[in-house]
Amino acid sequence: MSRIDEKLIPIIEENKSLKLKIEAQQKEIEYLKREKRNNNIIIFGVEEKEKTTLELMDMIKKTFKSEINIDIEENAINNLYRLGKRSIQGNKPRPVCCSFVNGWKKNEIVKNKKYLKEIYVTEDYPKNVMAKRKVLQAELIEERKKGKIAYLKYDKLIVKEMDTTNEKRKRETSSSPHSSDFQPKKQQATVPSKANRANAFDVMRMRSNSLTNVLTNKQQ
Repeated sequence: MSRIDEKLIPIIEENKSLKLKIEAQQKEIEYLKREKRNNNIIIFGVEEKEKTTLELMDMIKKTFKSEINIDIEENAINNLYRLGKRSIQGNKPRPVCCSFVNGWKKNEIVKNKKYLKEIYVTEDYPKNVMAKRKVLQAELIEERKKGKIAYLKYDKLIVKEMDTTNEKRKRETSSSPHSSDFQPKKQQATVPSKANRANAFDVMRMRSNSLTNVLTNKQQ
């Protein structure tokens, strides 16, 4: 048994190293797949009436220009094609995969996708990631109901606490102008009262002077 164990030790070590290499290769493959899809968007709702890829490109360019005012040049698109097989009835158009040369144009469209009316745009995720995102969607809604900042990043749910310090600062800055507005009113209210008092004293002096003049005249 000891001899058998001695013979098995190098085989076990070799298996461990092979497992580590396979895991590393799988991670590299996943990374390459993710990078390949990173500049892609999936467009839904584009009418399937084009005869060539150029016609499809013109339709998409016009839609983005008219609805979200984004210009797309032909050299900015790396690849453009329909996904899946065309249905026999042809009532429902197939989604379009649009691959850009760089990510900045794709990010610009994703940021403004809520303003699109005729079409709908999503990012290009693998099937397993799409399944995870669907599962996390319910949890995302619950976290937002609690008043937290929640969003999906690839296949993970990111949850952050609401920053209350900014709200306090906003309240303080918004309340300070109101307090300053009331100060001039108090000053304006006190100034006329002093003037009225001065006028009253002047009237009393004038009356007293007139009375003294009358008395002196009578005595004379």
